[in-house]
Amino acid sequence: MFYNVLELKELPEKKIEGFEMETLMERGDSSLAVVSLKKDEIIDNHISVCDACAIVYEGEAEFHFAAEKFTLKKGELIMFKKEDEHKVLAKKDTKFLLIKI
Repeated sequence: MFYNVLELKELPEKKIEGFEMETLMERGDSSLAVVSLKKDEIIDNHISVCDACAIVYEGEAEFHFAAEKFTLKKGELIMFKKEDEHKVLAKKDTKFLLIKI
């Protein structure tokens, strides 16, 4: 993985069959992962131990924080602080990079 140039569409190339999280890099609490969700699938309320950024590179998903909802489409990203309770709803089959720092 290190020192390789990849296109987002190459991460990972598996068909979306349901919730899957594949960690690409990890050091302590920081990580880089690919998250896949099938349309209408939900990652229920949870918190992160790190500040995070989600970059949608396929599909569309809603990120819910308290009373706010953000719809992200391909090529868009959202940043959020640790301990912000949130959930994710896939509006379409979706893949996003999750960066925890």
